[in-house]
Amino acid sequence: MSLRDLRLYVRGRINSQLSRVLNARGGGSTVTPPPVDAVIAGDRAPLALVRLLAGRPNVEREAAVARYLAARGVGFARQRFETFEGRGENFAVNVGAGQRVLLLIAHHDAVPGSPGANDNAAAVGILLHLLERARVPPDLRVRFLFTACEELGYLGARAWVREAEVAGIAGVLSLELCGIGDSLAVWDAGDETPFLGRVRGALETLGLRRDVGYHVVGRIPLFGSDHRAFAASGVPAYGLTVIPSTEAEALRRFVFSPVRSALRSLVRRPVPFDTYHTPRDAVATLDPRALALVGRALDAVIAALG
Repeated sequence: MSLRDLRLYVRGRINSQLSRVLNARGGGSTVTPPPVDAVIAGDRAPLALVRLLAGRPNVEREAAVARYLAARGVGFARQRFETFEGRGENFAVNVGAGQRVLLLIAHHDAVPGSPGANDNAAAVGILLHLLERARVPPDLRVRFLFTACEELGYLGARAWVREAEVAGIAGVLSLELCGIGDSLAVWDAGDETPFLGRVRGALETLGLRRDVGYHVVGRIPLFGSDHRAFAASGVPAYGLTVIPSTEAEALRRFVFSPVRSALRSLVRRPVPFDTYHTPRDAVATLDPRALALVGRALDAVIAALG
């Protein structure tokens, strides 16, 4: 086990246990999700698909993704992993037949005691909706990867990187907190790469202006996501999030000053972090326009890589 893996393991355990304790004090989640089969048989809009996961324990969230893909007749690969850090199952769907790969990631797990609607059922709903209607250029392949155990130091993504070939990946976007806001944020984007340039160009084709409709920010010190497992292997990989434009400056201060932010968060955390990892992260807090914005952005990125 590398020093980096050990650090992520310790961080993941602290994150999980702290969430369990804090959310138990707050009464925990009281969400009663609808039956999985009812969600599968219903509307396939991203917000409707959020209910496939929100409010369920992680073992059921994981199973629900597999059941949905199977019920829709979508071919997918399964990767079961188990280490002393944890265990789970990743699911991958390939759309297109090109040699270059765009990897889009959404983790299906949540922290204990949280319904996990914005973190991260919203992202899963977006990708499940997109994979059945994506128009992929002939020379591109889009791989939709639904990972387990992101909340345990990106464990599922690290398991995938250890076993899968990453040489053909043109770029990675991991979706996080994609259900609240009206402005996109591409983060952990410290170095300029051709892939980052394509992403920026794609967002601008939607009429979004930098620092207004979308933001590009460097590496965030405290928060992270599955793309970091790929970035550690030299792949251009970034997080993709939606934020309220009115909270942009407050969020910048919050994520780039973690110690000061920890003290401030005792009073108020900016949206969408006000529900992050809490029992309040419920479907009712999500805005379908935010999910639709991410879907349009991903369509544009796919087209730009063609």
